[in-house]
Amino acid sequence: MSLADRINSDIKSAIKAREKEKLEALRAIKAALLVEATKEGGDGTVAEDSEHKILNKLYKQRKDAAQIYVEQGREDLAEIEKFQSSVIEVYLPEQMSEEEVHEAVDGLIAQLNASGPQDMGKVMGAVMAKLQGKADGNLVSSLVKSKLLK
Repeated sequence: MSLADRINSDIKSAIKAREKEKLEALRAIKAALLVEATKEGGDGTVAEDSEHKILNKLYKQRKDAAQIYVEQGREDLAEIEKFQSSVIEVYLPEQMSEEEVHEAVDGLIAQLNASGPQDMGKVMGAVMAKLQGKADGNLVSSLVKSKLLK
């Protein structure tokens, strides 16, 4: 079952169960996928890697918004954003453990013969291309930075 089919099925279930917050998150995903599918020059479908990028973007937006709401003292709105991010997280590909990310970073640093902070961009590009949404960019960035500074 494709992601769009899963989303549509879950939207129907959320409507029947009257789950308003879940429905909002699912509709946001569906809208983002439709926008991507109808972009100029597209064939009306969304590639799987594009779906993952869209989901990661939506997830990150919700997480950032929740953090801002907490900083502003709006716990009520932060809870809504956190719930929506948890709904979106269900559709994301399984995230790699920190240990697996360490191994991938170590391997690519050795492969690219990276020796210092000046190689940060080269290593980050290679790591993010290899992991493609399976690891948090902030975690990868901090690991690469710490390993290149040693």
